[in-house]
Amino acid sequence: MSDITIKIDGKECKAKEGEYILNIARANGIFIPAICYLTRCSPTLACRICLVEADGKQVYACNAKAKDGMEITTLTENIAKERRAIMEVYDVNHPLECGVCDQSGECELQNYTLEMGVDEQHYAIKDTHRVAQDWGLIHYDPALCIVCERCVTVCKDMIGDSALKTVPRGGDPLDKELKNEMPKDAYAMWNKLNKSLIGPTSGDTLECTDCGECIAVCPVGALVSSDFQYTSNAWELTSIPASCAHCSAGCQLYYDVKHTSIDNPEPKIYRVKNEWNYVSLCGAGRFGYDFENRTEGKDEEAFQKALEAFKKADTIRFSSVITNEEALILNRLKEKYGYKLINEDARRYHNFLKTFSKVTGNSLYSGDLSDVHNSDFVVSIGAQLKSDNPRARYAFNNAIKMNKGAGLYFHPVKDPVIEGFGKNLICINHKPGLEEAALYLILDLFGDKEKLPKEVVNYLSKFHKKGKKTVEETIKEKVTEKVTKKVKDEETGEEKEVTEEVTKMVPKKVKKEVEVDLNGLLDILGAPEDFSDKMVKMLAKKEKFSIILGEDLINHPKAENLAKLAGLIEQCTNFKVLILPSKTNTLGVSLICDLDEKAGEYVIGYNAKGDFVLSASGNGDLDMPSINQQEGTMTIADKRVVPTNVALPYKGYTLNDLANALGLEAELTVDYTAALPESKGFKTLNFDDLPNHYTNSGEEVRGYLLEDKKVRSVKVKVDKIDESNALNGEIAYRCNPVLQFNEFTKKAHEIATDAKLYVSAEKCEKLGLSAGDRVKVTISGETVELEVEIDKFIGGEIVMVPDFDPGIDADKLFASNRFQNVNVEKV
Repeated sequence: MSDITIKIDGKECKAKEGEYILNIARANGIFIPAICYLTRCSPTLACRICLVEADGKQVYACNAKAKDGMEITTLTENIAKERRAIMEVYDVNHPLECGVCDQSGECELQNYTLEMGVDEQHYAIKDTHRVAQDWGLIHYDPALCIVCERCVTVCKDMIGDSALKTVPRGGDPLDKELKNEMPKDAYAMWNKLNKSLIGPTSGDTLECTDCGECIAVCPVGALVSSDFQYTSNAWELTSIPASCAHCSAGCQLYYDVKHTSIDNPEPKIYRVKNEWNYVSLCGAGRFGYDFENRTEGKDEEAFQKALEAFKKADTIRFSSVITNEEALILNRLKEKYGYKLINEDARRYHNFLKTFSKVTGNSLYSGDLSDVHNSDFVVSIGAQLKSDNPRARYAFNNAIKMNKGAGLYFHPVKDPVIEGFGKNLICINHKPGLEEAALYLILDLFGDKEKLPKEVVNYLSKFHKKGKKTVEETIKEKVTEKVTKKVKDEETGEEKEVTEEVTKMVPKKVKKEVEVDLNGLLDILGAPEDFSDKMVKMLAKKEKFSIILGEDLINHPKAENLAKLAGLIEQCTNFKVLILPSKTNTLGVSLICDLDEKAGEYVIGYNAKGDFVLSASGNGDLDMPSINQQEGTMTIADKRVVPTNVALPYKGYTLNDLANALGLEAELTVDYTAALPESKGFKTLNFDDLPNHYTNSGEEVRGYLLEDKKVRSVKVKVDKIDESNALNGEIAYRCNPVLQFNEFTKKAHEIATDAKLYVSAEKCEKLGLSAGDRVKVTISGETVELEVEIDKFIGGEIVMVPDFDPGIDADKLFASNRFQNVNVEKV
């Protein structure tokens, strides 16, 4: 799109041709009222108060696209009249319960009613009884609903659940005389509002992934968290900017905090909010906030035992759910005392990225989640998107819905949510272990043969052969028919029958054999028969390409070869490559820590198993603070170092206290922020200098981006596809259910749950099981007993075993592969 200049209220504004006027105004700090529109979603024209005058013609700023030289006036006498009438209509029959409404103080209906100067009411209609509904984590009060459709739009365009729609209200029709008496936009809006409410697409039950984004975008109090309802007024809460600690997306959020009760002055998190115009949260981020480690004070006896344990330990095993600063402290302890540092998750990611970099010559991958959002062709390989990284799933969906894009999704587990993203998506459920073939297929379809190594080009050519295919096409066939009709004799006036021949072209379907290119890679992957034909249509006019590579590739027996192939995709295709880190701070830990492969004899565990355990979940020998009780930074999937702040106080000891007692010197943990290694792309910035917000234009101003360092590239030899890696028989997949990531999400009260064996409905029936049955699950010689749960978000034959519950030793069960053969036996 070309750059253009327009004027809004006399102010020159730079923009891209085709941008919506409303977005341009917002980016330039110009106020245009709008209730229904969401920046990253399609316009609905539900509210109509964004009416403006463009080149003398009234248009809606939310769906009118800017043209070079356009002059826009945001307010005229007629526009002011329309807007006021619309707000009057919104206020008709709206319950007068602002004093107890959860949105009061943040309510856009209140704000715009005051902004438009509504101080009297000219319209009325009989109200309709609307019963409040409980949708689990979400409460819907239709009496408060103004049917702006934000919830419907965000669920479809951003999240991909499409779980909400407008449903009939059942109210009385408007008096038709009002059409001539009211401003036309106010009448049109009211007519629609009076006919509609919001309801689930699946009937009475809300079938969704419980992200709660509908709560965030609701401008009134119609959709609220069931847990938050009637617990606090907005103005009592203190909003603390932070970053989500549950997955590597590290989404920006705010913890809303105040005292627990009149009798208890201790701070408590009441809810989580997000900048919903710019970033969406998953349900874990929104509802899994109270994972703090409450302690009464410093346990000096446990602290001394910890110091004794460090003196006899030779190994520190730790999880990736820690800050960059804590990772640096651990590495400094290794440098000082020679401890082995064990973190299998981060070590495997480090090795994958290192091999990838040998091919590309760059220390980091090129893509990020914003690249996925902005793409019009997206590929995902090796990631169970909705569970591994929900924000990546949102970006994938947004690219297809909003950019009129298309995509490929490769994964052994059938995913009804992903399949519902649209028709321009091909989902390939290949056998586990054949991820090499998926990467080779991307190189075959999109690789520049001049850039690819010759041996790879020759290898790919061996998968192609000529074949014949029967196709059906429609042709026009000339058909001559004899038609008899009656005509009037001009002389006698009598009617007589005349037969004449009529020739016309008639469509006819014929079958014929054509020569086609047959691609053996498609056979290996079990791609649909119409794959090649559909790809031709899907790729038409596509310009921006992104690929998401997930944890299945990093935790794979052929991870090294997969990393080489990923590097070739980076080098030899137009794809922006995003290699998703598996845990909260996997990328940061992999860059900061010098990790070891094997543990020694005595192990200190930090949020991990050990002979002496430091635990932020309160289950160890010495308590540590959780991330929502710390200042610090995390390195997220977008290669960005982002800050997070203290939401709740912590009274116990920290890792920095231990480090100081062991000979390191830092007053605060965040004193290490500026010491993060520059050689790995970090900057020498103090913690207090790191921003954490978005601008009106949607620019992310959070922390800083890692510097991509040049590394020495080498010529690598890639292996051929090893089809013997394909798993057959009964298969289990190490994967958490939606909303669960680790022991901290398990602890959060709104989403707390125990680990179960997650199966599709069809698999449950095939195994002769029912939901709630107890089963013995045997993997790699290890057995764990679990309850069966039917997971509506998966399909097919593969069962899922989670690792968010510390009671399940996932490392023993799955080693370095997320897929393993399994035996399931009913207890």
